[in-house]
Amino acid sequence: MIRTLLAEDMHLVRGALVALLAYEEDIEVVAEVDRGDRVVTTACDVQPDVAVLDVGLPGKDGLEAAGELHETLPDCGVLILTGVGTPGLLRRALDAHVRGFMAKDAQPGQLADAIRRVACGERVIDSEIAIAAMSSPDAPLTARELDVIGAAAEGASVSEIAASLFLSKGTVRNYLHRSTAKLGARSRIDAIRIARESGWI
Repeated sequence: MIRTLLAEDMHLVRGALVALLAYEEDIEVVAEVDRGDRVVTTACDVQPDVAVLDVGLPGKDGLEAAGELHETLPDCGVLILTGVGTPGLLRRALDAHVRGFMAKDAQPGQLADAIRRVACGERVIDSEIAIAAMSSPDAPLTARELDVIGAAAEGASVSEIAASLFLSKGTVRNYLHRSTAKLGARSRIDAIRIARESGWI
């Protein structure tokens, strides 16, 4: 049996997935959680072979939980489910050592097949998302601009970014302003969104 942990915050969706997988003779859902910050502790308790995680979990998103799960239980394969697959999300997933990445609107049989393949150590990536990721443009930002906008994305203030990167506050503001302009963004927050969705930070 492939022991499976399922993390999905929408109760109706989670119930439907559990019912769907109950028809598979070789897959057993051994735990369900509705928050990303419960994934690792629950996985340590039940020792699943595969964790199926929704990307948009409360408490901690699915990709962050996947990264921590890989550190704690590296033999547990992770399959990410997403409503909107972007190249940036795929790159973050690969950085988190995720083995599977598929859209929620996939056919029911595809989920069970993906779980089996992930359990065998294979990588399963939605083909349309993979093609979009390969064709997405390189970042128009310099390495230093990416450092600054990446720190801003983590919530660091201008002063904190300046101290951590050994820059003046004025230089940090200039980098943020230039990055926003280069990306055609409306604001710093919009620039961070664009950079994240493109997989540059």
